[in-house]
Amino acid sequence: MVAQREVSAWRPSVPGVVEVFHAHFTEYAYPMHVHDAWTLLMVDAGAVRYDLDRHEHGTPDGTVSLLPPYVPHNGSPVTPYGFRKRVLYLDLSKLDETYIGPAVDTPELVDPVLRQRVEQLHTALAHPGDELEAESRLTLIGERLRHHLRPATRSGPGFGPRSSPGSGPIRDGRDADHPLAHQLRELLDERLLQGVTLQEAAALVHAHPAHLVRAFSGAYGIPPHQYLMSRRVERARRLLLEGRPPGEVAAETGFYDQSHLNRHFKRLVGVAPGRYRDSARWRSRPSPR
Repeated sequence: MVAQREVSAWRPSVPGVVEVFHAHFTEYAYPMHVHDAWTLLMVDAGAVRYDLDRHEHGTPDGTVSLLPPYVPHNGSPVTPYGFRKRVLYLDLSKLDETYIGPAVDTPELVDPVLRQRVEQLHTALAHPGDELEAESRLTLIGERLRHHLRPATRSGPGFGPRSSPGSGPIRDGRDADHPLAHQLRELLDERLLQGVTLQEAAALVHAHPAHLVRAFSGAYGIPPHQYLMSRRVERARRLLLEGRPPGEVAAETGFYDQSHLNRHFKRLVGVAPGRYRDSARWRSRPSPR
């Protein structure tokens, strides 16, 4: 079977929607990574298995999966035929960080009405001029998601909540159990573009380098370098959807050069940056936010 990697991505002019991402993959598997937005996922063909907070999950027929921001996850096809999926990345204005914990507990939502509304939203987002319809449908989707996730009684597995998008994380109960890992995470977020060496990080948080790596990986389920690269790739996606050239994006998102961006971007997204940018075509208009 010939490997399939087909993608279409764009950023619509609808507040709250960071990105629309449609893809068909066969043999491709996502490594552990994080997003800074909510991932609202529907699998239209095939099935995906993924790990979230060290628990295995899947995408049964008819479900909608909601993966919270800042919580590492991966993904791989269940069969040789792969999977076809549609994803909406939603910012925290539509679903705030208090819902991260409940989403970790129950990421698969069996709700035909919700799935139908998400289908309708995808249709509206594909047609310029239907922004009012898309906003209306997104509002109803947000209301239904909050209903599913009530009550929000905890703040998630160490990766939520944050005071504001792009700011450092607020210490929560789980982070309090891993203060060293939390300090390194804050440092990585602060040095997202310029980076930091392991020796420098160890000196700043007063820990042995090996202990620091083990603490971070044990607390968050992802090694420090992988966390940093996935955050950089998230920034690169936003710039590419504005039509920026990959070489320029690499320089503005902390990568050594375009080749460095290509390697990590393809590993985490499934296709090269240029192909990802070109998939947006006329739909790459920036949001008015």
